[in-house]
Amino acid sequence: MAGVVTHAEVVDEPLDLAAHEAAVADVRAGAVVSFQGVVRDHDHGRGVTLLEYEGHPTAAAILREVADEIAADPAVYAVAVSHRVGTLKIGDVALVASVSTAHRAAAFEACARLVDEAKARLPIWKRQVFQDGTEEWVNCP
Repeated sequence: MAGVVTHAEVVDEPLDLAAHEAAVADVRAGAVVSFQGVVRDHDHGRGVTLLEYEGHPTAAAILREVADEIAADPAVYAVAVSHRVGTLKIGDVALVASVSTAHRAAAFEACARLVDEAKARLPIWKRQVFQDGTEEWVNCP
């Protein structure tokens, strides 16, 4: 039996890990694994001051497709995932993903696939602003 996607969206508001974990709660689940992608203060040895994420209008639909694919795994009970767009400061959360399964190994594996596929397929681009005033766009086509 495949799982359900309880939440998959692209938003410009702060993300809530606890809400994602609650969204995948299931009495059959012996494991809930979550991931938060947090804005760090460096990239490749350069100091970062902020990030700006910009998403294509199809980003939410593609994130839903990715979540549906992970939820199709019979070991998965539920999936919740969100990506934030807009300007984020150091320490802000850019991506939250939660998955529930009966056992931890399956939950870790499914959550890793969810995050990897979202990062690979989402049309969301990142502008990094560095401490020296320069900037670069990452993941731009």
